[in-house]
Amino acid sequence: MLAKKIKVLVVDDSIVVRKMVSDALRNDPDLEVVGTATDPYVARDKILELKPDVLTLDIEMPKMDGLTFLKILMKHHPMPVIIMSSLTQAGSRMALDALEAGAVDVLVKPGSALFLNDMASELILKIKAAGSSRGASRGGVSAGVGGRIASGPVRYHSKQMIFLGASTGGTEALKEVFMQLPGDLPGICIVQHIPGSFSGPFAERLNSVSAMEVREARDGDVIRPGLALVAPGDFHMILQRRGADGFMVQIKQGPKVMHHRPSIDLFFESAAPLAGLRAVAGIFTGMGRDGADGLLALRRAGARTFAQDEKTSIVYGMPRVAFEVGAAERVLPLQGIAAYIVKAAALASAAKPAL
Repeated sequence: MLAKKIKVLVVDDSIVVRKMVSDALRNDPDLEVVGTATDPYVARDKILELKPDVLTLDIEMPKMDGLTFLKILMKHHPMPVIIMSSLTQAGSRMALDALEAGAVDVLVKPGSALFLNDMASELILKIKAAGSSRGASRGGVSAGVGGRIASGPVRYHSKQMIFLGASTGGTEALKEVFMQLPGDLPGICIVQHIPGSFSGPFAERLNSVSAMEVREARDGDVIRPGLALVAPGDFHMILQRRGADGFMVQIKQGPKVMHHRPSIDLFFESAAPLAGLRAVAGIFTGMGRDGADGLLALRRAGARTFAQDEKTSIVYGMPRVAFEVGAAERVLPLQGIAAYIVKAAALASAAKPAL
């Protein structure tokens, strides 16, 4: 149990959703639902009156949509916000806009009794992550982004790959990194904890700012230079050998691993025996410990490994564990990760490197 309960305000125009969310949160001893609001105007008054630690916010509401309210909130009264979004394409894109505007995380808007099971547990985990998030890092992590790193004369090894894992705060952190990476790097595989309906639009958004091609992974996709594959939300992704010299990804269902599907550990552990020596791998911001054991396996196999530092992490959980167990040989600020990836990949293209 947490030393102090996290106070939550639930904002949604649906009385059914407000009740489902409130009932689910009240079952956790670490959380306290201090109130609900039907629209942003009521929410504004209750934020000042009740002083919640975390807000759950519907993205589509009458009078004022959640995205507009979020932008106002982040400007005048910044606080951790979990966005509740529909499964529609428009809802998914607005949810990504909300993450860009400073929301901590997103969750599919609940419907029916399904919410009483996995979705309720997922929301509780996200609220606890939001409650422990670093206010100084929220809202516009891309403000410090540098320019695109120029492609160099390096001839990368045909078996080289780059593996990245992220959770809470990771969508914007990865966006900053991809804005800087050159387009000729070895193939990249990304495991981001994200709902199923959001991973496709997230990959499209990365693609729009990247010199590499970025898209959602499909079963059997071949890893190749200049391509970055994003694990589909609600599916596991693992690495497999393809022929004598190639590699591909397998996309599959299966039980959640430490509450997550996709699981960073599952992917990293599948990659370690196949590509460890020539790999560069890292863990970004997020709550919990997913990825730490897999990153350790990669490091032991010879990969160059890193973790995002505490100051620039929205939630310093996964990177902290990765460092504590000895999985990350380097701890880096977000603004330095792109340059490190390029340098490490260049060194890994020759013999076993030493940074």
